[in-house]
Amino acid sequence: MQTAIDERKLKQFFREALMEILKEKKNIFHDIVTESMHDIVMEAMEDIALSRAIQEGEGSGTASKKEVFDILEGRA
Repeated sequence: MQTAIDERKLKQFFREALMEILKEKKNIFHDIVTESMHDIVMEAMEDIALSRAIQEGEGSGTASKKEVFDILEGRA
């Protein structure tokens, strides 16, 4: 009789361990997908902003290299 109880406890232990492993894998997969989606959205936003800046720049005059660096370095 003792053996049957131990087998049931062992089966329950393995079920719980397997469920925990599956839960952790699900969380890892979720984290990977979430992080990847965040990266994709951020890249898309950067591309849109760059595209808009280029479009705005096409309609403006030219600037010298010095003028550009003055703006970038906060001297403008």
